[in-house]
Amino acid sequence: MAYTANLRTAIGDVRACLERAGLGRQDPRFACHGAHAPLSDAPLVLVACSGGRDSMALAAVTHIVCGMLGLRCGAVVVDHQLQTGSTDIALDTAARCSTLGLDPVAVRFVQVDPAGQGEEAAARDARYAALTEEARACGASAVLLAHTCDDQAETIIMGLLRSGGVDALCGMPASSERDGVTLLRPFLALTRAQTTGICRDLSITWWDDPTNGDGIPFGQRLPNGYPLRSRIRHDVMPVLEELAGSDVAKHLAQYAAGAVSDREYLDYQASTAYQGSVRIEAASSHGVSLDARTLEVQPAAIRRRVIARACASLDVPVSARHIEAIERLIIDWHGQHAVSLPSGYQAFRQKHVIRVCQDSGHENR
Repeated sequence: MAYTANLRTAIGDVRACLERAGLGRQDPRFACHGAHAPLSDAPLVLVACSGGRDSMALAAVTHIVCGMLGLRCGAVVVDHQLQTGSTDIALDTAARCSTLGLDPVAVRFVQVDPAGQGEEAAARDARYAALTEEARACGASAVLLAHTCDDQAETIIMGLLRSGGVDALCGMPASSERDGVTLLRPFLALTRAQTTGICRDLSITWWDDPTNGDGIPFGQRLPNGYPLRSRIRHDVMPVLEELAGSDVAKHLAQYAAGAVSDREYLDYQASTAYQGSVRIEAASSHGVSLDARTLEVQPAAIRRRVIARACASLDVPVSARHIEAIERLIIDWHGQHAVSLPSGYQAFRQKHVIRVCQDSGHENR
């Protein structure tokens, strides 16, 4: 078949993503024309497929690319069981993946418990747990996720609303690891319009999640009950693009790629500072000591990263206000006034045994 411009771009992006992950051509015969079956022990790549246009396009393109490289290509569909008829949708999606030639195709059913974090975050955690479990169960070399340039822009805006800083501007990484499983996002440079075009070019049908709000006309705001991502997509992005007169999603996604370099530099400097200023206590005390003398001269961006990493070493869920409170203890160590700490901080510090001291021989706070 003749490949359209969108399809050629997508094939190139998926191939480059797989090759960067060490999943290149498996045998010289795959450089020759004609169809060649991959070996039974060839690396397996799984596509996380929801049945939407983005993931169906990714499933089709990945199958084409794996055929070029001699890789096996399968899919995993996660049913969150949050909507009426979700099981039928999941099974139909699995059948469409099989029709495209993906094998194996698995359906995972998960229970979403929104307690303490909300339904959207809980569904995401359950989904990633299911994806990584399936990958480990079948020995997959990587799981491909269908996040696009539009998703990246929405993620950046959500990050700025919730936390801010360089980390928020970085958005989603093209490659990451979760629970020992490699996750790849080869479509971060493609738009939703392009994945829609790919599905149409290949005569692939897709399912539109009603929580996306696609059925509600633009200009009419989505109710607050819709996920934040959907409200940003439906209500915010069109306004930003109208005001800017340009493709805001593309601009934000491109900015994210540059912000990653800034984050890498900060992480490197923070790692060096961490080695000289943090001491993990004996396993019996489950504590960590921060050297105020060393940390007070560090730039704020480095100091806060060291604090966050120290808390993470205790497997402590830490908020921005906790980091701020610990930082205040560090920079006000020589101050003559009492340090004002947020409500609940003392209980947090005592529970997790976080100490701020000038050195090992001084009293800690």
